[in-house]
Amino acid sequence: MRRFLALAAFCASCAAAPNLAPEQQAVIDHISAASLRGHLSFIASDLLEGRATPSRGLDLAAEYIAAQFRRAGLEPAVGSDYFQTATLRAGKAKNVIGLLRGSDPVLKDTYIVVSAHYDHLGIRSIGEDRIYNGANDDGSGTVSVIEIASALAALPVHPKRSVLFVAFFGEEPGLLGSQYYAKHPLVPLEKTIAEINLEQVGRTDTTNGPQVGVAYFTGFNYSDLGDILSHEASGAGFRIAAGASAKNEDLFERSDNLPFAEMGIPDGTLYVAADFPDYHRVTDEWQKIDYENMAKLDRALALGLLRLASDEPGPKWNSTVPAARKFMHAPH
Repeated sequence: MRRFLALAAFCASCAAAPNLAPEQQAVIDHISAASLRGHLSFIASDLLEGRATPSRGLDLAAEYIAAQFRRAGLEPAVGSDYFQTATLRAGKAKNVIGLLRGSDPVLKDTYIVVSAHYDHLGIRSIGEDRIYNGANDDGSGTVSVIEIASALAALPVHPKRSVLFVAFFGEEPGLLGSQYYAKHPLVPLEKTIAEINLEQVGRTDTTNGPQVGVAYFTGFNYSDLGDILSHEASGAGFRIAAGASAKNEDLFERSDNLPFAEMGIPDGTLYVAADFPDYHRVTDEWQKIDYENMAKLDRALALGLLRLASDEPGPKWNSTVPAARKFMHAPH
């Protein structure tokens, strides 16, 4: 009887386990909570002085991100280096961009952009703790971009489409880095089929209670991109869903996905805890991140990227959603 029950339990667990292709299992195995913690403990450390735009700390962060892209094997997207440099009134700032070249002779000339912003608020003038470390906002998205890039680049055969991994400067002062890229794209916008932005994906504690095992995608119903990501996330034991309607629309137009949407590219921003207690406070520290949950989200997104990179048509805007219509015929 015991042997029968054990066999039944084993069979039930097999039935519940997702049937993953080798490349899917490989990216899941590659993404590590410990690796994310290691990256974020540097990105959100006091050494980087809050990563204001522009600042010495932001430049240090840019060098670190570029080093991780190089280590992963991404191609420099800007000539011989990874920096797209913009001149601002207060100085210079850099988008950090690495390219994972696709493996298909035709689809490699089409692109998916995966992004996060690596800047934060810098240093305040008073207080015992003066540094806005910005661990969740948006160090968490930045290190997720690094980790997902590393996982996809480690595959023996790259995805069919090319994937551009971008860390933007200047989100906090007003989407400066993403706007700069949209005006000075490094790959043709008309060949860019989707853009996925990560924002505040590390904290699971919110004013509305814990958010574990789920992330929200702004503009979920604006295109079929949300459905694609949601379907593939189940393979990683994770859920990607639409957030509350009003917040969904508000965050869609306040995040680095917006300049891409305005160019007609289906996109959105993944987030977990938009209402976490330390938002824009010096207490947003790397020690408070839920690294296991963040790793699960990154695995879920990596599976979605594998699907997008091999799906020939690509996502389309949803004409039945009024809020999406203004982006449908935007010029590339």
